[in-house]
Amino acid sequence: MNEDFNMSMRKFLKQVGVTSQQAIEEAMRNAGETEGKTFEAKVVLTIDGLELEHVVTGQINGAADA
Repeated sequence: MNEDFNMSMRKFLKQVGVTSQQAIEEAMRNAGETEGKTFEAKVVLTIDGLELEHVVTGQINGAADA
């Protein structure tokens, strides 16, 4: 793949990572006590025009100081 593609993809993925982390941290703060709890997480990535739907699932553990 060419350099323009690689840079645009990395920029997009960085934006996804940073904004997702901020949203999760805010949700944890707003949730109150989350220590000892596990939350199921799912991200669905779609790209119009490429017929792409990519699903990532996982778990996020609550924090003592959320």
